[in-house]
Amino acid sequence: MRVLRLAVLAFFSAAVFAQPAATMRLRGSIEKVDATSIVIKERNGETLTIALPDNVAVNEVLPIDPAAIQSGKFVGVAAMPATDGTLAALEVLVFPEAARGTGEGHSPWDLQPGSTMTNATVTNVTPGAKGHSMTLRYKDGEKTIFVPEGIPVVTLQPGDRSLLVSGARVLVTAQNREGKLTALRIAAGRNGFAPPM
Repeated sequence: MRVLRLAVLAFFSAAVFAQPAATMRLRGSIEKVDATSIVIKERNGETLTIALPDNVAVNEVLPIDPAAIQSGKFVGVAAMPATDGTLAALEVLVFPEAARGTGEGHSPWDLQPGSTMTNATVTNVTPGAKGHSMTLRYKDGEKTIFVPEGIPVVTLQPGDRSLLVSGARVLVTAQNREGKLTALRIAAGRNGFAPPM
């Protein structure tokens, strides 16, 4: 259990929040994979070859019941701000308990132009028309975010390279190392499920 906890914490240390300038997030589907690299078709249509080091962390992204969003849970929410400053969720990641506190705070995010990411503890959930509102509290503040019906609600669990198959949808955190684009962490969906982050 301790090894599992450490593996999850290692994956999440900066995986779902702002990265150093030299790191980037790539979203797409795997075109080809071998022992040392993957080729992905990125969402902008570009095809990229990414080196796979021996220690690359792989986690599985899987959908869960939206009812999992409850007071006390630690979540990561990508959202879009409206002109009046309110936030509407694009997706919700319910963190495993072992990863509580990962990237806590509110900052810009690159899922869509102008989107934000809030990693915080749910303190209140209020049902409403066509969705619900939740209040998120983090160490420096609080945000209220509307969660529309039907948006992706997911969690993560430790995975392995068996998830890296042709056609798999992935979110790759990568870095240029010695002239090669190199994967640091990979979040992968099973059976075509796309990580929504």
